[in-house]
This record gives sequence, C-alpha cells and structure tokens, in this order.
Amino acid sequence: MVEFGGWDMPVQYSDGILSEVRAVRSNAGMFDVSHMARFQFVGPEAVAFLDRMLAADVAGLRQGRARYHVICNEQGGIIDDAIVYRVTEDQCLLVANAGNAEAVKEFLIPAAQQNGGVFFADLSEDVAMIAVQGPNAVEIVDRLCPLPASSVRPFRLRRAEVAGIPSRIARTGYTGEDGFEIMPPADRAADLWRALEAEGVVPAGLGARDVLRLEAGLMLHGNDMTIDNNPYEAGLERFTYIDTPGYIAGEALKAIRDAGTPRVIAGFRMVGRGIPRHGLAVIKDGKEVGIVTSGTHSPTLDDNIGMGYVDRDLSNEGTRFEIDVRGRLVEAEVVPLPFYSRKRS
Repeated sequence: MVEFGGWDMPVQYSDGILSEVRAVRSNAGMFDVSHMARFQFVGPEAVAFLDRMLAADVAGLRQGRARYHVICNEQGGIIDDAIVYRVTEDQCLLVANAGNAEAVKEFLIPAAQQNGGVFFADLSEDVAMIAVQGPNAVEIVDRLCPLPASSVRPFRLRRAEVAGIPSRIARTGYTGEDGFEIMPPADRAADLWRALEAEGVVPAGLGARDVLRLEAGLMLHGNDMTIDNNPYEAGLERFTYIDTPGYIAGEALKAIRDAGTPRVIAGFRMVGRGIPRHGLAVIKDGKEVGIVTSGTHSPTLDDNIGMGYVDRDLSNEGTRFEIDVRGRLVEAEVVPLPFYSRKRS
C-alpha cells in the first residue's frame, strides 16, 4: 500500500504486477478506482456552464453519453484530463483524477457559485468506482447484470444492477482493453468486488494499471502532462473542443494552435538495453533535446517503452536519439502510439 493522490492504494496484490498485467490482457482484471473524483453538476444552467469551462462539447452530448477531454486554465495549461458524462438533460457527472481533485474544484466551484442555476455535489465519498477490464470483462459482467451490460456501447453510461447492487455502469477504462467502470454506492463496493472475484476477475493494483495504460499509449497527468503543458504539445488536440462561444480557454488555445508548438510528446522503444524512467534526459548529437515522462518494461510486448517530450523535428516515426540511463546513453527509436492495441472482434 502506498499514498496516491491523498488515498492509500495497493501497488499490487498477492500475485504481483506482471501476473496482474497478464490477467487483464488475457482474461479480466479489476481495479479499485474509487480514488477518482466524481463531481455532479445539476441545474438548468449546468450544461451551458460546463461548456464554458471544459474543452468538451458538453451541449453536443446526448443523454447517457460521455466524452474524454482536457480541463484547461485561461492560459491553456492542462489542469487535468477527465471524462464528462451527460446523465440527463440538466445533470452531468465529471470524473477527474484524484491528485487534481482540489485543483479542479478550485477552478470550477467559484465560477459555478457565480452562475445561478448550477448546483454542485461531490459524490466521491458516497459513490465507489470499480474498473473491470480485459477481453472477457464484458462476458463476465453480463453474467452479473440483467441489463445486459453488453448493450452499453463505448463511452455510454447506464443505470443497472450488477450482482444485485444498483449502480451506474460506464463503458470506459484506462487499460486499452474493453470493459466497464462500475459505480455502486460506497457501502456496497466490497460486495461488488467479492462478486466479481467469485467470477474469476483478478484484483490488480497501481503497478499493473501504470504498465497497462502506458502500453495503450494513455497519458498520466503529473507525468506526461502538467499545468505547464498545453493539449497541442501533449498530442491531445482531438480531445480539445475550443469552438464553444465564451469558452474560458478558447482564445489562448487558438493562439497556441495557430502558432504551433516547438516540442511534442512522442512514443519510443529502446533499441539498446535499458528502461526509460520519468525525468531522464533525451539526447541527440550530444545535446539534451527532451525529457522522458513515462517509461517501463512492457510484458505484453517484451520491450522497453516510453513517452516523452522532444523537439518537433525529432518526433517522426523511425527517428533515433538516446536516453541518458544513469549516465549511460542508450539508443531509442520513435514508434507510433499506442504501443499496444487490443484485438477487436
């Protein structure tokens, strides 16, 4: 157990990180992601308010649909990346990262209080969240859910009973696999966990989650992007909607987009022996040209992989540079993201 975003979280369970990664890639694993913030916005002005505050076309979402996006400050810096759900006509649910929960609240709540017709509630303590991910995740949850769960399409949200527990189920995740994020009442979360475990779902911790998300080319706020980054250099342009009239970061982001960014994030694999780690320098022709933001050994690919910011002219596929691994320069090659993509039926 370690401290993570203000919560005590498991790095791994009894079988270890590698076996947990393999379980998710080959069968189904589950993660207690109740540390994620769950913020509810309700009222006749809730959708219009979020439209002005988030880089997401919230008004364009149909009821029951979700959108991944970035939350930017007025200068275009990334406060967090999040998912917003259009629950009903006048109700939205925003799921943000635990480590950024207070920053997101400080950004949104004062503005909401100045806006009549928007009512905020923090559901994080009352509603738990368990992610079930893997090629057999849908089949397993179907056995526990009369809806059935498989009728919920990607980036959709529905109310349903899972193992007899009233919940919301979202077809979303952070591993590159199919599956759900199930939101039961907090006092029933342990019951749901045990029911899933009885169906053969393997508990997995932070270590496996970090490996899985990196294999899938998914970014981690605080590592691969911070408030000092904008979505264009972070490769998140397609998740950044800036055309809403009055959007708080619209003008800043349009200026950044039009000017272009001198550096961008790129994925790479190690050609030589060595594992890239967060904070290591990227070297080209003896000069530091970037920094590693995430890196690990991928058990799925049996390769050492990483992401980092590099000069734009070094971000093309096949470009080679070196990573300074404890004073030893190790060659690496730019490859397309994601590193891993699941097989689709």
